[in-house]
Amino acid sequence: MSYDRYVAICNPLSYSSIMTNEYCVKLVISYWLAVFFIEVIETSSLLMIRFCGKNTIDHFFCDLVPLLEIACSGTYLVGIVVSMVGPPILVIPIIIIIVSYVNIISTILRMSSNISRKKVFSTCSSHLIVVSIFYWTMFCVYLVPAKGQSLTISKVLSLLYTVFTPFINPIIYSLRNKDIMKVIQERIF
Repeated sequence: MSYDRYVAICNPLSYSSIMTNEYCVKLVISYWLAVFFIEVIETSSLLMIRFCGKNTIDHFFCDLVPLLEIACSGTYLVGIVVSMVGPPILVIPIIIIIVSYVNIISTILRMSSNISRKKVFSTCSSHLIVVSIFYWTMFCVYLVPAKGQSLTISKVLSLLYTVFTPFINPIIYSLRNKDIMKVIQERIF
């Protein structure tokens, strides 16, 4: 989405020739295949773990950290796989988002009209809000040391990026719609 906004704002005259249906399908398929391949690797390494005793995870869903806590066999291999595969999953999208928005911001700053700046910023603000909520909560869950968090805080943060972000996504994007804003204003006032 950030790349789409980048092309639309920084190369508006070339947008339809760059973001063709065929190109969008290729992007989606390549991402799906990459994620599928990565998940096959991670799942294969998790299948080698042995569990004994209590097999109840104290979490809302089968997350990696609580799953590894109940394992009774060595989790060293899983740790290596996750530390090798995890960073690219996290870093590559963040780099794409940051580079896209740095270019978008530099384009916005070069605009002479305040109306144009406001319109471009409103186009990007919804995506930035959703991405920020998603990544900040995910960073808090996975990058902040687990010893500094209680189990309850970890669960709540996990709920934020797995349930709350998808829940508010349509709300945030619909607030840009003038008809919906008009109805909201009529209902409130």
